[in-house]
Amino acid sequence: MDVHNVTADAETFTANVYLTTGDRPALVDAGAMDGVVDVIREYTDELDSVVLTHQHGDHVAQLDAVLDAFDAEVYAYADHPRRTEALGDGDTLQIGDEDFEVVYTPGHADDHVSLVSESSLFSGDVVVHDDGAFEGGSFGRTDNPGQSRERLIESIRELLGRMPETVEHMYSGHGGVFHGDVRDIVETALERAERREPKYD
Repeated sequence: MDVHNVTADAETFTANVYLTTGDRPALVDAGAMDGVVDVIREYTDELDSVVLTHQHGDHVAQLDAVLDAFDAEVYAYADHPRRTEALGDGDTLQIGDEDFEVVYTPGHADDHVSLVSESSLFSGDVVVHDDGAFEGGSFGRTDNPGQSRERLIESIRELLGRMPETVEHMYSGHGGVFHGDVRDIVETALERAERREPKYD
């Protein structure tokens, strides 16, 4: 499965937006970068679906622009005016050429989901590889209203329990893409979250 971070060159704050090409091109999140549609068109003229990990502004600000440009289905856990398909924990959907299981992972956001296949993890903001706070395994912030470190910890544990040992690619909402022992990264993130240390000063 080919995965392209179409917001890699963003000069403003945005989540990572991943385009998977193949029989059914899909976008994971829509980001907040002006011009994201132009970058998507460098890879494909068609988009089958947009899958939202959660609906924070940095992940969905450009959703309308993407949907105005492409006739795509929108998969989301929580209601959204342009959602066409509701996601639930345990659902299976195709992203690119692979089947992914939906894992409900709240804590950073009440509507947060992660997407796991036999080889890949789209982790949104629940777990990231490096984000300026930690390297080699970090986790989404939980210091804003409506967020919960306890729920995040439970979500990371659930993710570990449902993630195949064969996962070797992690595409997170922020920071760099990771290829290698994804389970080690997620376990490290869990350990850091469990220490209850503040993520940012």
